[in-house]
Amino acid sequence: MAEIINLRMARKAKARAETKAQAETNRAQHGRSKSERRATEAEIARIDRTVDGAKRERADHEGGDD
Repeated sequence: MAEIINLRMARKAKARAETKAQAETNRAQHGRSKSERRATEAEIARIDRTVDGAKRERADHEGGDD
């Protein structure tokens, strides 16, 4: 037989887990100093520039001349 659970308690446990996950995300985003945030943003921008510079151009023919 399956284990009998109280749906109210299960619903509250799920809500607590979601709240805990949201709190963890907020701590990661807002628990840093301004200089740390700016350093992270600069690093992301540098990586984006590197990736964009390394992209190849596609050799699609728009005119349809084969």
